[in-house]
Amino acid sequence: MAVKIRLARRGRKKMAIYDVVVADARAPRDGRFIEKLGTYNPNTDPASININNERALKWLLNGAQPTDTVKAMLSYRGVLLKKHLQIGVLKGAISQEQADAKFEAWKSSKEESIGGKVDKLSKAKEEARQKAFDAEAAKNQARLDAIKKREEEAIAAAAPPVAEAPAEEETPAASAEGEETEA
Repeated sequence: MAVKIRLARRGRKKMAIYDVVVADARAPRDGRFIEKLGTYNPNTDPASININNERALKWLLNGAQPTDTVKAMLSYRGVLLKKHLQIGVLKGAISQEQADAKFEAWKSSKEESIGGKVDKLSKAKEEARQKAFDAEAAKNQARLDAIKKREEEAIAAAAPPVAEAPAEEETPAASAEGEETEA
């Protein structure tokens, strides 16, 4: 019996969630399976991968063949590296302690890179939110300035015109002074 580790679809239309299952290769995609190893949700950023690593490693060592997508997920989670190291231990190339140390070093570097990506995404989201807030504040200020300008124009138009009489009286006096200076 050929055994595969593959995805079984569930969830609603256009919002798929997948189960990672061990199934007979002849069984239908969403049909009978031997064991459920975990879930995969591609709708989140980064995608959520929850797999029982120990059970997946057991099935891989027993000869189960992962599909391309599941193989990429197992590699991302470090299961394939652990299998590779375990085969080296079984052949006597390295000791179990060396294999565990190599896997822990890889795991810590992988967690740092994942944490960096999550931090970068949250920072980008916060910057976008702040940029949108600043743009909205500027737009609101422009609206308030336009309203204030219209109100000032309405007040200026409604006020009675100021009498220009004092300006006329100064003009003849200035002309009289000009005559005295000429004489």
